[in-house]
This record gives sequence, structure tokens and C-alpha cells, in this order.
Amino acid sequence: MSTVDIATLSLEQVSYKEDLFIDVRSPAEYEEYSLPNAINMPLFSNEERARVGTTYKQKSRHEAMEVGLSIFAPKWPEFYRQISKMYNQNPGRRIVVYCWRGGMRSKTMAATLGLMNIPCYQLEGGIRSFRQYVQEGLERESKKERSFVVIAGHTGTRKTEFLKALQDRGFPVLDLEELAGHRGSIFGHIGMNPNSQKQFDYLLLQRLQELSNEKTLIIEAESKRIGHIVLPEFILNGKQKGIRVELDYPFWKRVDYIYQTYQPEKNAEAIYEAILHLQKWFDKELFNEIIESWKGCHYKQAFSLLLEHYYDPRYRHAFNQYKHHAHVITFETFTEGMGKLITCLESLKSSKY
Repeated sequence: MSTVDIATLSLEQVSYKEDLFIDVRSPAEYEEYSLPNAINMPLFSNEERARVGTTYKQKSRHEAMEVGLSIFAPKWPEFYRQISKMYNQNPGRRIVVYCWRGGMRSKTMAATLGLMNIPCYQLEGGIRSFRQYVQEGLERESKKERSFVVIAGHTGTRKTEFLKALQDRGFPVLDLEELAGHRGSIFGHIGMNPNSQKQFDYLLLQRLQELSNEKTLIIEAESKRIGHIVLPEFILNGKQKGIRVELDYPFWKRVDYIYQTYQPEKNAEAIYEAILHLQKWFDKELFNEIIESWKGCHYKQAFSLLLEHYYDPRYRHAFNQYKHHAHVITFETFTEGMGKLITCLESLKSSKY
């Protein structure tokens, strides 16, 4: 290969563990979705990308290329310094550059690196080909025969905490909220970093592949949406048909747990804004009581009113839609609940779920 040739790799030829991926898309594109462990070295900022795109649409491709080159050229010395350091510190590892669909941005970077005697590869089809790979992978996963154990319970019954502990012990847990970066309620984004649908889909596929030998998966009882994430139908169908394990935790312990989870002293404004979105579900007098409690820093009182008059009634309604029996676990402490939950799961496993 000459130094100006651009070698390409297909998705089937790359190694997500060994190869070094450089994402040359804008920061906004990268934030929404990226290849595993990719480093963002954007040719254009979000504003610069918009400027190039506008020039392309309003004038011509040639003029857009000239604008792009004028933006890229001053940045090249820093790009070269960073990538040269990466190349020297990782002997034997391939550098793979990609953009949205294997177009001008990744080609420009790959060609320029070649001229500087840094061998690299351009990913064929860009990240769009990876998106297609994920969608096809989820389609294959949807056709596999699996059963589900569904961990259910009112808001604040520590379901997420139990799932994490089970996963740490080697149980086949599919933690959908962790993959979404969202806790599922209207407050679920607070203190979290929500993922995009595309990133969630990839993380979901990755976890399903890790659990490929498992015939039964343990999930939380989620609704169709977790924040902005829409769950695939095969997960929702599995939840609907799955064996339910119902967690029963005292009311005021649930309030305490929600208080500890959302840290209202730290996130008071964000939680208050979320509460305002619930106004239509309350009569005026009750909602004013919640707001006054919150403004007076009586956070546990506000949480208790939200549980009693909004979350608990909605959960009871959803629970009544299920016709099959649930295995109920009543507990006072997490340790007690964990012991009972493991006993229940082992019993279910011995009966082949």
C-alpha cells in the first residue's frame, strides 16, 4: 500500500477490543451514538458542520469542500500530534477512522494520516453500517426462545438495587434502566446520563450476546418507555408472559429510599420541575399541598404524597392487568429481601421456571 492509499475495513474485519477507533463526526453526533470505546476527534464543531451543510445545500458541493478544508487545515497539526502519540503508544494496534457513512470526513482524515506515514483504515459504510448491524442483531435476538422472570413492585421497593446485586452474583440480569441511563419515572433522568435510542439498542444487543447461553433472563417490570427509550416488542412480550416476583417493602421505607436515591437537597430544582409535569393528575388542593411541602423543604412529605396519590394507584392498576400469580417477597431490610429473592429464584430455576 502506498502512503496515500486508503485501506478500508468492513465491520466483520474490525476488533472492538483491539482496534483504536477515531470518530471524526461532530460532538453532537458522537454524543448521540458511537462505536465502542471510540475517541471523538471532530473535524468540525456542531456549528461548523452546520455551516458546511448549509453551503452544500445553498451553493455547491465544491464550495462546501472548500469551506470544510478551510476549517480543517488549521486543526491538522493538533490532530497529527494526538494521533501520532496514540500510534506510538499502541504498537501493533490498528487505527480505524469513521464518520457517518464512510464519506469525505473519514476519507480526508485517513488520506492525510497516510501522507504523514501513519497507517490507518477507513471503516466501510461508517457508523451507519454499525447501526444496521445492531438492528439486524436485535432482530435475530427477538427470534430466540427465552423466558423471563420479572422483578416487580411499587416505586421505591429497591428493584434496581436488587437487580445490580443479582447481576454481581452471576444471575442472568438484563438491567434495562442501566442500559437506558434512566430510572424510568418522570424523575428518572435526574442524576443520570440518559442514552439515545441508538446507544441503548447497541448496549442491549451487547448484553443479550453476553447472555446468549441463558434460556431465562431476569428483568424489571418496565413500561414501554424508559424516558425517551422505546423497548423492543420481544422484551415487552417477555415481560407480559414472564413469571412475576413482587417485592413488598414498607411505605415509609420506600419514601426513605426515594429520598436517598434522588438527593433533593442537591437536585431540588430539577425534581421540582418534574413534579410540575404531574399537575394534571392531581386536584388543585392536593397538588398545592405537594408544592408547599416541597418549597418548605419537607421533601419526604412531598414524596409520600406523590407515592400515595399518584405512583401507587397507577401501579395497582397496572398490576391488576396481569392474570397470573406473582411470588410475593415481603421484607424489612435489603439483606432480608436479597436472601428471600435468591431463594425464590433458585426455587424457580430448579422447577425450570
